Amino acid sequence: MENPHNRPPLPKATFGEGIFDSLPIVIGYVPVAFAFGMNAVKLGFTPLEGIFLSCVIYAGASQFVITTLLSAGMSIWVAALTVMAMDVRHLLYGPALRHHIQGGLARRKTALWAFGLTDEVFSAAIAKLIKDNRRWSENWMISVAACSWVSWVLGTAAGALCGNGPLNAYPALEAALTFMLPALFLSFLLAAFQRRQALVLTAALTGALAGLLLLSIPMAILAGIGGGCLAALVGPGKTAAMEHP
Repeated sequence: MENPHNRPPLPKATFGEGIFDSLPIVIGYVPVAFAFGMNAVKLGFTPLEGIFLSCVIYAGASQFVITTLLSAGMSIWVAALTVMAMDVRHLLYGPALRHHIQGGLARRKTALWAFGLTDEVFSAAIAKLIKDNRRWSENWMISVAACSWVSWVLGTAAGALCGNGPLNAYPALEAALTFMLPALFLSFLLAAFQRRQALVLTAALTGALAGLLLLSIPMAILAGIGGGCLAALVGPGKTAAMEHP
């Protein structure tokens, strides 16, 4: 019988595989971006401005927040700080991925996929690394990030151009499209979930719920991140004790 340990390693994931693996993200992004484009136009932004926000900010739910704040007359600095507080979690995505990546990284390639490191792209990358980190590659990562970004921009353009069109008569449709973004992220989270991560997930959810009930959505995000990080720092010892009584 052939020894499985003597089999040659599988080749690294290719750019083409990244296109295929990005399809779940693309399918989820297009309707949500469409809803953002429509919402931006309804709030007084031009279609070009809405598309520009998706090209440059590319922050999902935060784009809904910043357009709402700006249309309400809020200062650009207040709106920017609010969005920064909501998206500060992205600072942790790079180090979290680096912990799982074997070998070095090319600076130019890393800069390309780092721009597109959204919640869903990060979740897809983590799931890939957990499944088999030997197959992860920067070409695959660039493909996933690029396809996701393009789908978001094109979805925004379609929604912005239809901003005052026939879909105005279906407000329930817009609400359903907006819900797809958190639902998509939750599906990736569950796909990558492992039992030893239960403490981190519980702490993050507890912190987020406390922040939401006591303060605001930005503070809920920060509290969730803080709770998850603290649990990750103190958790390894407890997890080891549970696995080796």
